[in-house]
Amino acid sequence: MEPQAISKRQYTTLILILGTLTALVPFSVDMYLPGFPAIAKDLKTTDARVSLTLTGFFLGISAGQLLYGPLLDRFGRKPPLYLGLLLYIIASVGCSFAGNIDMLILLRLVQAVGGCAAMVTSMSLVRDLFPVKDSARVFSLLILILGASPMIAPTAGSYITSAWGWQLVFVVLAVIGALVLMACLLWLPSPYRPDTTMSLRPRPILNGFFQVATTPQFYTYALTGALAFAGLFAYVSGSPLLFMKVFGLSDKVYGWVFAALSLGFIGMSQMNNVFLRYFSSEQIIRVALICYGITAVLLFGLAELHWLNLPLTITGLFLMLGCVGITNPNASAMCLAPFSRNAGSASAMMGALQMGLGALASVVISMFDKPSVLPVIASILVSALLSLTIFYLGKRKIVAPVAAEKGAVVPVH
Repeated sequence: MEPQAISKRQYTTLILILGTLTALVPFSVDMYLPGFPAIAKDLKTTDARVSLTLTGFFLGISAGQLLYGPLLDRFGRKPPLYLGLLLYIIASVGCSFAGNIDMLILLRLVQAVGGCAAMVTSMSLVRDLFPVKDSARVFSLLILILGASPMIAPTAGSYITSAWGWQLVFVVLAVIGALVLMACLLWLPSPYRPDTTMSLRPRPILNGFFQVATTPQFYTYALTGALAFAGLFAYVSGSPLLFMKVFGLSDKVYGWVFAALSLGFIGMSQMNNVFLRYFSSEQIIRVALICYGITAVLLFGLAELHWLNLPLTITGLFLMLGCVGITNPNASAMCLAPFSRNAGSASAMMGALQMGLGALASVVISMFDKPSVLPVIASILVSALLSLTIFYLGKRKIVAPVAAEKGAVVPVH
C-alpha cells in the first residue's frame, strides 16, 4: 500500500527531520576528525590507534542496524528510535571523560549503536511516508542536509579542539543528540503500524533477513552502493593522516579542505534530481560508476608515478566524492523499492552493508601509520572497481526491476 499524499508544509518538515536523523551519524564522524593529533597526544597513543575509534564506530553502526531493523518492524518506528538516541547521548558524554584509547574505542562503539537508530529509522520512514516514485528524489534531498556535516562539522570541530580540547566535541555531540530527540518527540509522524505478528526469536528474524538478502534487486544495489560508499569511508578515515601529515596542513586548514571537498558529494547528489527527469536510476548509476572507476584509476596512476601533489589530490577526491554522491541516492532507492512490510529490515541490511564495508576500509587504512597517499588511493580504486563489477553482474539477475523513479507497484514481501 502506497503512502498518502502530504502537503507541501508537511513535506518540508519531514525532509528537515529525516535529514537531521540521517546526518547525526556522519556528524559524529566528521566533527572529531581534526582532533586526531590531540587525542593521540593526550591519551599517549599513535595516530593509527586513534583511527581505531573510527573503526569501532563503523562496526557499531553496522551491527546496530541489524539489531534495530526487526525492532522497527515489530514495535513501530518511534520506540526504538527514542531508545537509540538516549544511548547515543549517554555514550557521547562518556567519550568526553575517556581516560585511555581503549575506553574511547569502546564508548565510540556504544555511541554508534545508539546513533544508528537514527540512520535506519530515517531510511525506513522514507519508505513509509513517501511514494516509491519519489524516493530517489527524497534521498537526494536528505543528502543535501547530510552534506552540512562535512561542511560544518570538521571546521567546527577544529575550532572547538583548538580552543577547549577534543573532549568538548563529544559534549557538543551529546547536545545535538538531545535536540534531535526533542524534534522527533514533537514533530515526527509515523504512519507505520507495528507488526505484532512478527516474532523476535532468532530464527524468524534470520529468515526475514534471508528473504530480503536473496532478492536480486536488493543485493545488487545494496552491494553496489555499499562498495562505492567504502571509497568514501577510506577517504574519511585516511584524510587526517593524508592532509595533515603527508601534505602538512594545520587542523584548521584541514577542516576547510574537508568542507570544500564535500561540495562534490553534495552538489552531484542534488544534480540527481535534474538527471531523474531524463534518465532512470539504473542509467545514472551506470554512468556514475564508470566515471568513479576512471577517476580512481587516474589517481592511482598519478600516485604510483609520484605526481600526485595537493591540488591534484583535491581535484581527484572532489570528482570521486561527486560520483559517490550521485550513486548513493539512486542505489538506496532501487534497493528499498521492492519492500514495504519489511522495509525496516531491508533498511537495516542496506545500512549494515554500507557501514560494515566502511569499517573494513577504515581498518585497512589504520594499518598504515607511515604517511603516504597510496593506502587511501588504493582503497578507493578497489572500491570503484568492485562496485562497477557487482553492478554489471548483479543486474543480470533482476528479472522484473521495481523502478523507484517510475512509481511501479511495490510487491509486499
